[in-house]
Amino acid sequence: MRSHTMGQRIGAEFLGTAFLLSAIVGSCFMAERLSGGNVALELLCNSTATGAILVVLITMLGRISGANFNPAVTLAFLVRREIGAKTAVIFIVAQIIGGIFGVWVTNVMFEETTFQLSERMPTGGPQWLTEWVATFGSGATIPLTLKASPSAIPISVGLYVASAIWFTTSTTFANPVVTIAHGLSDTFAGIHPAHIPAFVVAQMLAAIIAVYVCKALSEEPEAAVKMNITDPGEKSEAAETQRGASNLQ
Repeated sequence: MRSHTMGQRIGAEFLGTAFLLSAIVGSCFMAERLSGGNVALELLCNSTATGAILVVLITMLGRISGANFNPAVTLAFLVRREIGAKTAVIFIVAQIIGGIFGVWVTNVMFEETTFQLSERMPTGGPQWLTEWVATFGSGATIPLTLKASPSAIPISVGLYVASAIWFTTSTTFANPVVTIAHGLSDTFAGIHPAHIPAFVVAQMLAAIIAVYVCKALSEEPEAAVKMNITDPGEKSEAAETQRGASNLQ
């Protein structure tokens, strides 16, 4: 990742977020036109397109920028000190601009009003909790899968998001840029702009908490070896655990 220039990394975040939002909003438009009012079918179309494009984009751009496409993910990387504050701010700006650009282009493709605002009014405690849960799950999927099987990151993230669209009442934004974008397109998954800030706060808090929960869950086995273990059986068990973890890596 570090072999790429900052310009390339910014471009990857812009392009990836633009395509992500185009797929999300475009599939909403297409689903509404083809489903005949069947909301379940609309959700199936949207979840399939969203999960699929995430797999493609993360695979395609992950080695360039890390494939964040999400300010909550970028914040998590910052909290883990894997990127600097300046890079995080630049990435987030690129993501926001890219996301809005993707929505506007999609509005034009579907012959909708380019600049529009959603009139849907989902908000309140249950919706905020839903976004917290969705974002926490997404925030946990990335680092824990990275520990278990780095090559599975694209499919794991895509499958998690596709699944979460179905088990959350908000249809899972789990991403401040996606939340903003849904406010700029009046589809069945839209959100009134006035309610965006509360969703974003819930998402960012979830991302931070997920960092520390994942850290607690995935501490390296060597930590146990360094403990003062006096029983030979315990030493043997700790060594075996360490060897097993090494084999998985």
